[in-house]
This record gives sequence, C-alpha cells and structure tokens, in this order.
Amino acid sequence: MRRAADYLPRHAAELVLEALEDTRVVVLNGARQVGKSTLAEIVLKQHPGGVARFLDNPGTRTAAQADPVRFVQHDGLMLIDEVQRVPDLWLAIKHIVDRDPRPGRLLLTGSARLLALQSLPDALPGRSETIELWPLAQGEIDDAPDGFVEAAFRHGADLRVPDAPDFSRRECLARALRGGYPEAVRRETPRRRERFFEGYLDDVITRDVKQVADIEKAADMRRLVSLLAAQAAGLLSVNRLATELAVSAPTVRRYIEILETIYLVRLIPAWSANATTRAVATPKVIFVDPGLAGFLSTGAVGGMPEGGLIENFVLSELARQLTWSRSSIRLFHYRDRDQYEVDAVLEDNAGNVVGVEVKAAETVRPDDFRGLRLLQRRLGPRFRAGFVLYCGTEPLSFGEGLASLPISALWTTPPDAL
Repeated sequence: MRRAADYLPRHAAELVLEALEDTRVVVLNGARQVGKSTLAEIVLKQHPGGVARFLDNPGTRTAAQADPVRFVQHDGLMLIDEVQRVPDLWLAIKHIVDRDPRPGRLLLTGSARLLALQSLPDALPGRSETIELWPLAQGEIDDAPDGFVEAAFRHGADLRVPDAPDFSRRECLARALRGGYPEAVRRETPRRRERFFEGYLDDVITRDVKQVADIEKAADMRRLVSLLAAQAAGLLSVNRLATELAVSAPTVRRYIEILETIYLVRLIPAWSANATTRAVATPKVIFVDPGLAGFLSTGAVGGMPEGGLIENFVLSELARQLTWSRSSIRLFHYRDRDQYEVDAVLEDNAGNVVGVEVKAAETVRPDDFRGLRLLQRRLGPRFRAGFVLYCGTEPLSFGEGLASLPISALWTTPPDAL
C-alpha cells in the first residue's frame, strides 16, 4: 500500500463506503493530485481481502492490457487506480459485474470524467455510481464541519454561525491563493506552492488533455487557460476568447469542454425562472482550484482582480459542499438585463432557492442585497434565504430572510446550525 502520509479526512469517504454497500462499481473521479488514490486506499483498508491495482505501474498496465477479464477477477473488493489508462478494462468490468451482481466489487479512480472519454467503449448504466472528489475544502483542512449549504436550506437566515474575530480580507486571499490540492496545502511558502502549480499545469496540458482529445496546438490551450484565469468567476465570453486566441469560437468551446472534462474549470450555468424572464443565459466560469487561478494571474497584464479570486474561492467551496450534501442541490448564477445579479443561486429539487452574493470588502452595505431582494420579491416562499458573504467578522441581519455572514461561515457552520 502507498503511504497515506499527512492524510486529511475527506467528506467523500463516507459517500464511497455507503455506495459500496449497494452498488457493484463505484467510480471516484476528479482532477489529478486531489487525493483520489489515497482516499481509495483508506477505504480499501476497511474491506478485508481487498486488493489494489495501480495502472501507473508499467507491469500492472501490461497485464491489464494482455488479459483484461482475468485482471479484474477477484472475490473481494478490487481497487483499480487510474482506470482510464486501459480502456479495454471497461468492457471486462461490465462482463464481470453482469455475471456476478454482488455490490462492492470494484472501486475505480480516474483523473478525468470517465464517461466523457472517447476511448471508453461503454458505460455502466445501473451498475455504477460516480463520486466526485474536488481539491480539499477549507473544512477538511481545518477539521471544521463544512455545513453551510445544508444549514441554509434547513434554517434559512435564522442559521447561527460563529463570529470570526481573526478573519479578514487578507486571510481570505491567503486561503484562496493556497488552494486545496493536498501537495500545495502542505507547502509552507508561496514560492514553493508556485513551483507546484507550475509543474501541475504542465502535467495537465501535456498528459491529461491528450487522454480526452487530440489537440494540435498545446500552446493555444495554455494561453486559453491563462485567459480564463484572468476572468475567473466572470461571464464566459467565447467570442472574445476566440478573438484573443485567433481561433474559431467552436474551437474555444471544444477546448473549454476538455478543460471541464479534466476537472480544471467548471461552468456555472445561468439560472432563470418564469418570474424572472429577463435573465441572461451566459454561464460563469470558475477554476476548480482558486490557487491555480491565482497562480496563473499573478503578474499577468489584466490579471484577475482580487474580487474575482475571492468570488471563485467562494463558488468553488459551495460546489464542493454540493458533492457531499444529503439533498440534491444545484449551483447557478443569476444576472439580468436590468443589471441585477446574484453570484450564486442554489436550488433544490423542490424549487427552493438560497441566494449568495460575494463581497471582497470587510463591510456590507444595504445595496449589496439588491439582487437578493429582487429574487426574494419574485420568488416569494420559494426563496429560503439570501446571504452576502464578506471578508468581515460578524454575522448581521439585514431584514427578514436576509443576512451578511463572514466568508468563513462556509466551513465553520454545522449542518444543523440553529
């Protein structure tokens, strides 16, 4: 077994263990170096008789290619790490689990959205469950509950959060620039983290991108990543990007799809409802890890402003929480032609909405609730609460259903905070 040195417990671990109780194949999917292999090995230790196969080992990979069916045969749980490296395993896995439908047969990890890979011949509908692993959340780093989203839907603006006397804009920026890749978190100085991000990006462009597409000009992809970092948490303008790169708009769209597939960026779709028909349909783009976005923007002409970095930080923390939330909740943003906007719109299956506005300032003004009040008026009882998350220290009420909270409330709030 590989060493799980300095392992920080992950919220996803419980989800994986639960899925293995009733599902034949569990896929742990996420970006490179977010801790998938380590988490999978921790889970495997709780299954006596389990075995691990690591496809970054040339000998193991050769065996898998030579006889895929025999490779996946095992009575207990089998972990196959980086399964996308041997596409022929996919049909072998389907063959095995169709003939022996016991749950908890296989735990697979991959560094891209496996079902989006053109090299995989078939999916596993009804046989598998996919769990996304993002870079470390702040609560995982600080051993805090990470329960803001669930608490907001349970209790609305009545939720209770602790004061944050030591929190400040400087602290928020430091956390955003650190990011959540375990290796970056372990490094103690900004310079050492920059060296990590530099090598990480080179690996992603030269290796992960090639797993999902044949890119003729890697330099164009690298330039696109830098341009996206400069506008992170902003509306995606494909035509502007195409002009700056001197490529076609369809090419830019294809490249962005690839960057989503390898978990580098995530598009936040626009939200609209019948009551708000003037909504703009353009998505926002965020980096899965704000530290990487900050690294790309450092020193660049027109680099991402601090407000954009903090918004990316908050949106990515919200997106992380949705991966382990007990409720099915989706993340959107809202903007309309009358210049009303809400940075994050969280909606559950019942149509209930929690709105979140992000402010990089250490104080909050009533006008900061402009977009939230619009949604509150138009949605009525469907509007559970509206929050302005800011770089201050105190939770404050701004009227019925509206409150400002320190950004640290994202990770310090327990799910049942009342």
